[in-house]
Amino acid sequence: MAKSWVSTIVNELQRERTRLEKELRRVAAALSAFGKMGPWGRKAKPRVGRKHWKISAAGRKRIAEAQRARWAKVRAAKHGK
Repeated sequence: MAKSWVSTIVNELQRERTRLEKELRRVAAALSAFGKMGPWGRKAKPRVGRKHWKISAAGRKRIAEAQRARWAKVRAAKHGK
């Protein structure tokens, strides 16, 4: 009697393993499909031939100074309350 009970449990576990393997294959396929998509669900276009613009040191300095000024303004408003 104990063997039939154990074999029933083993058979159930094997069926569950098979079901989970199928489910994992479906999930992997879905992830693979989404991995090939762009931000809005469309297929991502390859970025071939795009130009990469470089910013000069003076340009970076101007941007940094402007950002520091913005943060100083925020901090001054916070401490002024």
